[in-house]
Amino acid sequence: MKLLDRSGGNTKLNKTNKKEIDLHFAGLSMHPDDAICAGAKAAGCMDDCLKESGLGGVYPSVNQARQAKTDFYLSDQEGFLVQLRRELTNYVKWCVKKELHGVVRLNVLSDIPWETHNIPQDFPELSFYDYSKVAKRFHKGMPSNYRLMFSYSGKPSYKKQVLSFLDSGSDSAVAVVFNRRPFPATFLGRNVIDGDASDWVNVNTKGVVVGLTAKGPAKHNDNGFVVDVSSIPVIAVGGM
Repeated sequence: MKLLDRSGGNTKLNKTNKKEIDLHFAGLSMHPDDAICAGAKAAGCMDDCLKESGLGGVYPSVNQARQAKTDFYLSDQEGFLVQLRRELTNYVKWCVKKELHGVVRLNVLSDIPWETHNIPQDFPELSFYDYSKVAKRFHKGMPSNYRLMFSYSGKPSYKKQVLSFLDSGSDSAVAVVFNRRPFPATFLGRNVIDGDASDWVNVNTKGVVVGLTAKGPAKHNDNGFVVDVSSIPVIAVGGM
């Protein structure tokens, strides 16, 4: 079983690959659950996760393959990490041969703190990025080649995480899923940019809100995870 996808199987990564000439993007898509998606239950995003959009919503085999990776990680984490390191080593060699800089998103559909496994630290030739709902990750220093975006939810049970992120003082981008366009000009006291075009632009644009359009089952979300542009919540900016 291969873990790393560098062929463009993920729609967003494939779209980003086409826009960035000197870069190549690879990703790891696992099937999300409470064990590898800390914060998802509080955020209210599990049922409307992107696992059911794109190819995952069309071909059952896609989510079966993702589930196999999750099962591998949970049942044999050491073996999983050995294989992941081997595939990343081969990816580095491939990028060198192609004269491209490799960029890796290991949490396409999960939220694993890969820095605790020393994965980004051990591959300085690569750049890593992810979205995360775990606010405490933004309170500590991250490896210089690992960039995070905070994933927002307006569900009341997730408010503590949002306030914790704001209290961190981080200038990392904040990803917000809106129910429709046009996006608001500002949110959380930050300018809103269109985030549907390129993940690489998103993660490298500091101090902004990355607006994303609700996709798949999320189009019908009503628990607060998806923000209704006609009823923007008011959240105090600047800490607890």
